[in-house]
Amino acid sequence: MTVPKSERVTRRLLHTRNVVCRGYERSDGLYDIVGTLLDTKADDSDMFFKYVQAGEPFHQMRLTMTIDLDLVIHALTAHTDVGPTPFCAEINPVYAKLVGMKIGSGFKKRVLERVGGSLGCTHLTELLGPMATTAFQTTFFLQRDAQKQKCSDDPAYQMPRPWVIGTCHAYRAEGEAVRLIWPQTLSSPVG
Repeated sequence: MTVPKSERVTRRLLHTRNVVCRGYERSDGLYDIVGTLLDTKADDSDMFFKYVQAGEPFHQMRLTMTIDLDLVIHALTAHTDVGPTPFCAEINPVYAKLVGMKIGSGFKKRVLERVGGSLGCTHLTELLGPMATTAFQTTFFLQRDAQKQKCSDDPAYQMPRPWVIGTCHAYRAEGEAVRLIWPQTLSSPVG
């Protein structure tokens, strides 16, 4: 169906949020997951505590999370390079409370208990979600290779059920991908 020219909808950009997460292997055997968040407006904006020109950042924040191959957090630092208030960066040190936490089931809930709402910064706390996913993606094949090495070193070693099973439609326990990639898990219990 063709929409008459007089009825076509136009759009005008008002806001852009860029979230970028990168995973790095460190020379000490740990991994750094770096998440950045950048917010800009298409128009000049009065942000109460300051005036921000179009295209200038009004949120520019970064988290650096150091993890091991078991996804345990060894260090976490927060940086607020630009915030809408002069008070935003005051909360950055609280993110160190996440050190020792393991990324996995229940991670988001435990994060919110420690740095959710007024205990943290909304934007930095939200950034931890895509960073957790990036941690999984960064270490997935490294974890798999470590498990394979344990199996070859110790024939009695039982390969654990891959964590990705049950996380989405493609990797559902009864699906074709799991049957083809991990047929040995079809008879093993969930967990």
